[in-house]
Amino acid sequence: MAGFRNGRGRAGGPPRQQPQQAPYGYNAPPPGYPQQQQWSQQQRQQQPPQGHGEPEYFGDPYAPQAQQHPQQHYAANNPGHTQVFSVHDDPYGQGTPYQAGAAPVPTGPRLPWKALLSGIVLRPADTFLRMRDHAVWGPALVVTFLYGLLAIFGFDQAREEAINATLSNAVPYVVLTGVGFVIGGLVMGAVTHTLARQLGGDGSWQPTVGLSMLIMSLTDAPRLVLALFLGGENGLVQVVGWLTWLAAGALFTVMVSRSHDLPWPKALGASAIQLVALLSLIKLGTL
Repeated sequence: MAGFRNGRGRAGGPPRQQPQQAPYGYNAPPPGYPQQQQWSQQQRQQQPPQGHGEPEYFGDPYAPQAQQHPQQHYAANNPGHTQVFSVHDDPYGQGTPYQAGAAPVPTGPRLPWKALLSGIVLRPADTFLRMRDHAVWGPALVVTFLYGLLAIFGFDQAREEAINATLSNAVPYVVLTGVGFVIGGLVMGAVTHTLARQLGGDGSWQPTVGLSMLIMSLTDAPRLVLALFLGGENGLVQVVGWLTWLAAGALFTVMVSRSHDLPWPKALGASAIQLVALLSLIKLGTL
């Protein structure tokens, strides 16, 4: 019969096996490969573990992290695959864009008055940066008023007038001097803040004015103490006055730089009018 001649009968031996088609994505073995079944088993072992009914590019969410396929992350970035991102993730890793003149974030809460006064002298940069968004009206007004009460005794002529006057006349004279120093500190601090804003600063006016009043009072304290005993015209008092004036310029520059996020040349320029006023009115004894 034709069937027996073609090898489909019992005399023709076993039927010929059709070669199995390789899984999708893998190359088929060459014809006549003797270990077809072993090759298929090895290819199945090399496939990444699939989840419970999920597409293969998501991986197995129930498998440990160490058993994930090493090429899973690489495949997720190829065309035809999907990578999941959360709402706040940046898939391109660009991060937050830089903004020119962006103000630094405050590093902590408001400092108490003792830490504030000592920090202006010992740690000015950190103190001004921390207090750039906090008003300091209490310490600024009190310290400036007390400084104004004693400042009148640092000038020879004003001290003689205050000493020779009666008590009823001397007390209002001294109190008005203290109030005048407070008003002058407010005006000069406002001028410094306005100039800093004109030069591109972004700080608040309350911390700038309050800190400028504290700098004015604290830096002139050494000269004032010597002037109370030696007089304002003494040579040592004059030298100390110049040194404290330079220290005030440095502190004003650091304060405006930290409070308004400005480079030091602009910060110094914003403080120039206040420095000139302090030099002519207080340091040189022309008040």
